[in-house]
Amino acid sequence: MTKYIYLHGFASSPQSAKAQDISERFAQIDTQITIPDLNTGGFSELTITRQIQQVAALLPDASVSVTLIGSSLGGLTAAHIAQQYSQVQRLVLLAPAFGFLSHWLPKLGEEAVQHWWQQGYYPVYHYGEGQTLPLSYNFVTDAAQYQEDFLQRPIPTLILHGKQDEVIPITASRDFARYRPWVELIELDSDHALGNVMEEIWQAICLFVHSQ
Repeated sequence: MTKYIYLHGFASSPQSAKAQDISERFAQIDTQITIPDLNTGGFSELTITRQIQQVAALLPDASVSVTLIGSSLGGLTAAHIAQQYSQVQRLVLLAPAFGFLSHWLPKLGEEAVQHWWQQGYYPVYHYGEGQTLPLSYNFVTDAAQYQEDFLQRPIPTLILHGKQDEVIPITASRDFARYRPWVELIELDSDHALGNVMEEIWQAICLFVHSQ
């Protein structure tokens, strides 16, 4: 008995193209997958800690193994949940947002980040809502504590990452996999959205899940 949970990315939703694609493929093999809305509680007050707590509340008892599938920030969140909760026995990470702040904040610029810190909120375009929403600076201070160095629990992990990823460079996943022999990294000819390789991703997931 395995429970499957999919975690969508930052400023996304369970209605994202990737989440819906995964959901439909699981339905075709008559397998249930849970896709929580990680915006619950309001996107403006989003933190990784809140996401972890929300997903932890969905975990079954220790007699049921869990496979987490996480996209981008959902992938980073999944990895930290797996570190803390023994029910999680497998991880599938799609372009996981390792080093998220170190990639994202420089793109905003030092002045914008300083303004964010002073004002308390920063406007972020939310793809799931189709509009710009304010995000609390608490997101930054909270995210800073979730470092990849802490992720040392040796559970089977499959990472699928696009070589042309413009949001989280593939070097982030290469660095993560390098010293963790339990991690398999598949490099794909795609960008951060991975929209053109969903069939390849699905085949890799099926192979990974059934080989463990």
